[in-house]
Amino acid sequence: MSTKDPKDTVRVALLGCGTVGGEVARLLTEQAGELAARAGARLEIAGIAVRRPDKHPELPQELLTADVTGLVTRDDVDVVVELVGGIEPVRGWLLDALKAGKSVVTANKALLADHSAELFEAADASGVDLYFEAAVAGAIPLLRPLRESLAGDRITRVMGIVNGTTNFILSAMDATGAGYAETLDEASRLGYAEADPTADVDGYDAASKAAILASLAFHTRVTAADVHREGIADVTASDIAAARSLGRTVKLLCICERVTDEDGVESVAVRVHPVMIPLSHQLSGVNGAFNAVYVEADAAGELMFYGQGAGGAPTASAVLGDLVAVARNLVLGGRGPRESAHAALPVRPMGQTPTRYHLSLYVADVAGVLAQVAQVFADHGVSIAAVRQSDSKGSASLVVITHLATDAALKSTVDQIAKLDVVHEVVSVMRVEGEDQ
Repeated sequence: MSTKDPKDTVRVALLGCGTVGGEVARLLTEQAGELAARAGARLEIAGIAVRRPDKHPELPQELLTADVTGLVTRDDVDVVVELVGGIEPVRGWLLDALKAGKSVVTANKALLADHSAELFEAADASGVDLYFEAAVAGAIPLLRPLRESLAGDRITRVMGIVNGTTNFILSAMDATGAGYAETLDEASRLGYAEADPTADVDGYDAASKAAILASLAFHTRVTAADVHREGIADVTASDIAAARSLGRTVKLLCICERVTDEDGVESVAVRVHPVMIPLSHQLSGVNGAFNAVYVEADAAGELMFYGQGAGGAPTASAVLGDLVAVARNLVLGGRGPRESAHAALPVRPMGQTPTRYHLSLYVADVAGVLAQVAQVFADHGVSIAAVRQSDSKGSASLVVITHLATDAALKSTVDQIAKLDVVHEVVSVMRVEGEDQ
């Protein structure tokens, strides 16, 4: 606890001063009066940890340090705000802070997706707070509603666009008809994609966020390793065009569901992958680098959260919201919500998770092709909802849309279809969401 009266001043250690950290430091200084009125105490920067203090002439030099452990365990620090990112050595720093009795505010989705249980346990042992609104969807107030506002409800589904880079790329492909590679290059040129876009385009970023959302929504510990993950690199201009011809668009979604099997046993299914969704669905109109999350709950019904999911100012807004909440708790002697993992539902393997599918095939333009393909679907227990066929000089394009089927059943179906003599190529397989089953 601070050496000063916490009712007068809450002292903040800031770890990292990049795009978001710099914005947090600026707002703490420029809006000091308003923040103090909201928090009930003055928020004061006790120190800023950066890798190379000499590279930050814009900051008060007396606040800068490269000794992170020394800063987070100082007696005059009340709250640690972590904006460095990554897992190690950040995990150790935050555990040191929590064990030293400092509340923590973090935007670190990767760390929370893998180590939230450990961090919550350390926070509980010291009687301090752990807040992380900025870890998912930037400025969008999402985690606090799941954690607090809907605590009295039963959430059944959370589905959303939580990565701005991939949404920008898919939106641009839809708008221009361009392919994935050239659109990724354009996203990099415009600053929407990192120099190494792997975490975004391969779905790692969205998977970490999905783990956090599922943990909060279903009161169950879910890690990034539990999340089925697919990226967007295999999405083609043809896929986008096919979706458009069917009144759909393609989005990379994180989907967290409470699933009940035939025996009444509940489990949690968590996945990230490209999907086709109808243009009538609320998520279809979320374009560019924006994020949106769609929540379904028993009593509240359907809820939609939309806004800027990244960037210095939007993310700083969420960080400061957490910081004000922590400061209020320090001033009033209260504590924020703890980890809720009482449900402890099992995570359903992707192979057992049901969804609908869109398959595009090139087949021989001869009699009986459709019957052979349909027989394979029947053999594997996959029900066909619709078929579209177009012919062209000895070959035909065949589109099959299924009813609900498990991933394992669909995979075995596709494997056998690909071996049929009348099938020239399985062009693409994509899941379908947001429609009646």
